[in-house]
Amino acid sequence: MARPQPPPWVHAAVLLCLLGLGGAIEIPMDLSQPPTITKQSVKDHIVDPRDNILIECEAKGNPAPSFHWTRNSRFFNVAKDPRVSMRRRSGTLVIDFRSGGRPEEYEGEYQCFARNKFGTALSNRIRLQVSKSPLWPKENLDPVVVQEGAPLTLQCNPPPGLPSPVIFWMSSSMEPITQDKRVSQGHNGDLYFSNVMVQDMQTDYSCNARFHFTHTIQQKNPFTLKVLTNHPYNDSSLRNHPDMYSARGVSERTPSFMYPQGTASSQMVLRGMDLLLECIASGVPTPDIAWYKKGGDLPSDKAKFENFNKALRITSVSEEDSGEYFCLASNKMGSIRHTISVRVKAAPYWLDEPKNLILAPGEDGRLVCRANGNPKPTVQWMVNGEPLQSAPPNPNREVAGDTIIFRDTQISSRAVYQCNTSNEHGYLLANAFVSVLDVPPRMMSPRNQLIRVILYNRTRLDCPFFGSPIPTLRWFKNGQGSNLDGGNYHVYENGSLEIKMIRKEDQGIYTCVATNILGKAENQVRLEVKDPTRIFRMPEDQIVKRGTTVQLECRVKHDPSLKLTVSWLKDDQPLYIGNRMKKEDDSLTIFGVAERDQGSYTCVASTELDQDLAKAYLTVLGRPDRPRDLELTDLAERSVRLTWIPGDDNNSPITDYVVQFEEDQFQPGVWHDHSKFPGSVNSAVLQLSPYVNYQFRVIAVNEVGSSHPSLPSERYRTSGAPPESNPSDVKGEGTRKNNMEITWTPMNATSAFGPNLRYIVKWRRKETRETWNNATVWGSRYVVGQTPVYVPYEIRVQAENDFGKGPEPDTVIGYSGEDYPRAAPTDVKIRVLNSTAINLQWNRVYSDTVQGQLREYRAYYWRESSLLKSLWVSQKRQQAGFPGDRLRGVVSRLFPYSNYKLEMVVVNGRGDGPRSETKEFTTPEGVPSAPRRFRVRQPNLQTINLEWDHPEHPNGILTGYSLRYLPFNGTKLGKQMVENFSPNQTKFTVQRADPVSRYRFTLSARTQVGSGEAVTEESPAAPNEATPTAAYTNSQPDVVTQGWFIGLMCAVALLVLTLLIVCFIKRSRGGKYPVREKKDVPLGPEDPKEEDGSFDYSDEDNKPLQGSQTSLDGTIKQQESDDSLVDYGEGGEGQFNEDGSFIGQYTVKKDKEETEGNESSEATSPVNAIYSLA
Repeated sequence: MARPQPPPWVHAAVLLCLLGLGGAIEIPMDLSQPPTITKQSVKDHIVDPRDNILIECEAKGNPAPSFHWTRNSRFFNVAKDPRVSMRRRSGTLVIDFRSGGRPEEYEGEYQCFARNKFGTALSNRIRLQVSKSPLWPKENLDPVVVQEGAPLTLQCNPPPGLPSPVIFWMSSSMEPITQDKRVSQGHNGDLYFSNVMVQDMQTDYSCNARFHFTHTIQQKNPFTLKVLTNHPYNDSSLRNHPDMYSARGVSERTPSFMYPQGTASSQMVLRGMDLLLECIASGVPTPDIAWYKKGGDLPSDKAKFENFNKALRITSVSEEDSGEYFCLASNKMGSIRHTISVRVKAAPYWLDEPKNLILAPGEDGRLVCRANGNPKPTVQWMVNGEPLQSAPPNPNREVAGDTIIFRDTQISSRAVYQCNTSNEHGYLLANAFVSVLDVPPRMMSPRNQLIRVILYNRTRLDCPFFGSPIPTLRWFKNGQGSNLDGGNYHVYENGSLEIKMIRKEDQGIYTCVATNILGKAENQVRLEVKDPTRIFRMPEDQIVKRGTTVQLECRVKHDPSLKLTVSWLKDDQPLYIGNRMKKEDDSLTIFGVAERDQGSYTCVASTELDQDLAKAYLTVLGRPDRPRDLELTDLAERSVRLTWIPGDDNNSPITDYVVQFEEDQFQPGVWHDHSKFPGSVNSAVLQLSPYVNYQFRVIAVNEVGSSHPSLPSERYRTSGAPPESNPSDVKGEGTRKNNMEITWTPMNATSAFGPNLRYIVKWRRKETRETWNNATVWGSRYVVGQTPVYVPYEIRVQAENDFGKGPEPDTVIGYSGEDYPRAAPTDVKIRVLNSTAINLQWNRVYSDTVQGQLREYRAYYWRESSLLKSLWVSQKRQQAGFPGDRLRGVVSRLFPYSNYKLEMVVVNGRGDGPRSETKEFTTPEGVPSAPRRFRVRQPNLQTINLEWDHPEHPNGILTGYSLRYLPFNGTKLGKQMVENFSPNQTKFTVQRADPVSRYRFTLSARTQVGSGEAVTEESPAAPNEATPTAAYTNSQPDVVTQGWFIGLMCAVALLVLTLLIVCFIKRSRGGKYPVREKKDVPLGPEDPKEEDGSFDYSDEDNKPLQGSQTSLDGTIKQQESDDSLVDYGEGGEGQFNEDGSFIGQYTVKKDKEETEGNESSEATSPVNAIYSLA
């Protein structure tokens, strides 16, 4: 579910709200004014010796100020030094070394002076220093010898650089040194070992210093460790021991501090800087470090732990952070504490920085310069860069400590004053000018601005102005006389009008009027109020499986006059829409979700004025990460404990762990499943087989799938033993008539139990009680030669290795090789079941003639000829098998109306025996297959041509063809019609009743047995003809806009009108529709039109009724099929129209009531009108 979002005006309310409300008043640049420093270099300016030196100083004023510099408090003559130049219209110094020179010669303290006729402004004192990256002193380091478990400090002592270099430790092969709570680097750059282990001498240790400006890394000569130990490193049983230190003979010790030393120390830090406290302790086991503050808690919002809790950092310290801190180092042997007394001092910082003072002649004013620090800073006033004491006296000026008071100010009082406040930790310098002007009010912003704001927001209307004396400002709305101030309005000192909550009625024109004794000025601002942007359907938190598709909704309502932009963030960063993502106006779809797609998704709906946010979290259920850090412990003769660290379950709990093993003797590189454990464990005891060099890996399983296998563990070899089992799947089978091949499944590495695995093979004839024959085999097969044909043998296979034999094996019965059968089935009888199947019966052969295992009786048969003399047939032999010792069977899938021959044989494992006497039989006539290549062609709109070929398999004497067909239009079906043809006819032409309907044709061939398989085809659709369903549905509204459709409708309308006129004329001549007045007298198809009660259409005298079909000889044939929709009405066999209406002649069906008149339905649409007229 989407997390609740704050209202959008919370984010956008302060768009223009409080900026500059208390800022200093700016004098327009077209008015005279003293200089103001606008840009300068930092106080401590460190430069790269490879580049030219740039010391910045820029200022503004009217007239434009001139610049000069001092160096080390003495005038610096730029013109005398060819390397030094000053940028045009600027005081920035450029010192160029392209023609030589040493940058160190220009180090010192620089100060910039900007001067015009109204005063002088000063920059800070800029201390210029050149970056240094000195080389490491050359030294030869002897190997460091240390006892295992003892503490050790490797000192770095980097050369002093400017600025200080970044220190890090690596091996001489540039591999980083792994650090943890036992081994870590201190803030001073030294590398501390709380206790040394034997594995620490696997690498060497080199201190590296990276210098910022030169981008160089200098490497100290590496330290080499030699660790004295009581046990060798490769003793895995001790290295993996749960109490590793005591197992290795290392004495456990209480903690002691390596840095800082002793029990107490002190530290001073300046206000606003970071405080870093550090405690590094030795001990066995490695101590844990905890931090506390005496008399209170650590500042949770500013305190963080670093370097495995060995360092405490407090950011941006203040006086409240003073006090006593202590670190506690503890292990199971005890604890120790170190107290650090922290004092916070402060360089000067502003309480009230002096601001420029703009006065009219005769006005009073004051400059205030208040600062604080520890110790308390002193304040020194200067005017135009000179101490105030040495400046000419000014009766209108009075100095009162940190304040200068001006009374009855005159034009001559214009100057730039400097306030310098300092203590032992630093200084602050501020410039503030006094300007005396007579200026009427003026507006400083463009006129008639348009301000658009969001409803219910808090906003501010600015009206920047200037004047001297400072004007008063009033606001009016829509030309009303009352001043806007109070209630929902608030006017600030600088004249800005704040509206606390915008409403619709606040829209309008606002006028600001500035007034002083010299005049007035005004400006207008038009305020438009817009509706806020809202996400009314927010994305919801979702949990999905990897590979699925997910959709995050984001539906937005906004002011229609503003342009809306919808964007997405992932984890608060702009989302890249790749080819797996689809961004729409109201949603984001992710296809094939992957693990990397997990995270928070934020929909950002924004306009020019505001925005709304909605966030949802997508959780992806993925396969778990691979387990890691496999460790073997509790090593025993037939077992070992395997421990691992689980990987991330990727939001789907781990259900199982599969432990696999690999051995390097029988199948190196092939992994086998060993065992499975629940997902709640990460340690298990594995049962092992003798004489296997094991290597293990672990696979984690959750509902999504399996992880990648872990990295392999170290190898562990078990001791050997005699086999405890024998090979499986022992068989004895002959491959020739005079041998027997004995085979078995070889034993794998986990069942061999020792080297030189081999097999003792024994065999003898069954029931002869002869002695056992034997052979020793290293493979998985042995062939016994010179055996009788198909004789049973007793077989045993026993495993053996260098440690001994396996258990006594089981006895298996095998057989020697088979020979071909010597006899054929006799007295074969055939009974014909139908046109495609026969029944066989035979006498079995004697068992001694089989010479093997009887597999089946087999019939070979072939089609000799067809009873149709002109039909060619394939005489390919076919077979039918009857497994086991059977005496009868059925042969099916024969061709009807054919002559067949048949032979039978006996089959054993070697092959076929001799063939029986050949038998002959004949299958009776059957139904034919479907006619071939049935083709429907439509040469014009009046006829349809049908053609076909004779069936591929007549299966008898063809007696003819049957054709059924019916018209259809979409789901509307007409009356079905039937045609029968002679066996030689393969063509037929159908006269269409209308040009719109299509036809469905079904054709089959016949023999005396009946009709065979039918084939169905449909007449093609007319070109550019809309699908029939279009006439009955409104699912395609765009049809009515097509030009062809409009023209067609016009033609239909004209045709209907013409037809109506003709009908009225005919009716006026006395014509009538046929009406039957007598019951039970049907009107036959041969009856002519009646003289009474009927009229004739002169142009249809020779046309057949719809529902009859013209044959090839031009005669009228009545439909043979009675499957007609006419049976559902009360009319006779009249004409059926495609839209469901009945037109033409009506008769009364037998046993039905008389029907009066014509009940034909009218066309209900222009398209149906076409069908009615067809």
